[in-house]
Amino acid sequence: MRDARMSAIGKGLKRRGRLLAQAVSPPRRDLDALPGPRAAAEGYAAPPAPRLVESPVFVLSSVRSGSTLLRVLLNSHSRIRAPHEMHLRTLHVHFARPFTADAMRALRLDREELEHILWDRVLHLELTRSGKDLIVDKTPPNTLIWPRLRRCWPRSRRIVLLRHPGAVVASLTARRTDPDPAAIRAEVLGYAEKLEEARHDPDAHVVTYEDLTTAPEPVTRGICDYLGVPWEAGMLDYGGKDHGTFRPQLGDWSGTLKSGRIRTARPPAPGTDLPPRLRELARAWGYPA
Repeated sequence: MRDARMSAIGKGLKRRGRLLAQAVSPPRRDLDALPGPRAAAEGYAAPPAPRLVESPVFVLSSVRSGSTLLRVLLNSHSRIRAPHEMHLRTLHVHFARPFTADAMRALRLDREELEHILWDRVLHLELTRSGKDLIVDKTPPNTLIWPRLRRCWPRSRRIVLLRHPGAVVASLTARRTDPDPAAIRAEVLGYAEKLEEARHDPDAHVVTYEDLTTAPEPVTRGICDYLGVPWEAGMLDYGGKDHGTFRPQLGDWSGTLKSGRIRTARPPAPGTDLPPRLRELARAWGYPA
């Protein structure tokens, strides 16, 4: 009888100990499992907050279009910081409690504007660390969200970098270990459609990869004029300068780039099969199709 009573007391003490531990340190829950904000709060559109970087520059291009070459040329300028691919669009803000959206709304903020503030702070930090006064982000997937970038920074500028879609398809196909031709053409078309939108933006500066590699001085002079900085001959001698990190998802650093020399862009392979819409866009950009 006494043993049964002592066993019950022991179990009770253990249970109270567990409850006390949970009260002091509640069990951790995955943020994604927490309930989201109420729909009414989500319907609020916050006004833009002040930006630390008022006029950043974005290189809009497809993947495999020479954007890393353009980046290192620009980064070789004494006033231009062009870091590795920053992937701002993958930086997100998560509201971990239902009342968080209401709290932010009381501060005239919403999820999108909080993300914009975060993106702006990242650019400002990188620019400040570099000691330069103009920042260029050349992440190709930015092309897919360029209207949002313009909404985030109304005074931002855009360099639209085009390359023959057939050459992009060929480059992607050669790079993939198990290429899916249909998927590759769909991916290139997705970029091409957004580039077609962006190149009609009157504030954009449009260049081609082919011109950049065959006439780098006049092309970079034109870009410098657009950005309001003097052209520097050292931009074309990028090989001896520090351009930061190169690894998958942060930028291409192929043997061609490592050479430190600007080499002529490869044309599309003869007979490259393109869907009709890609051929139409190639013609619109001045390429033979």
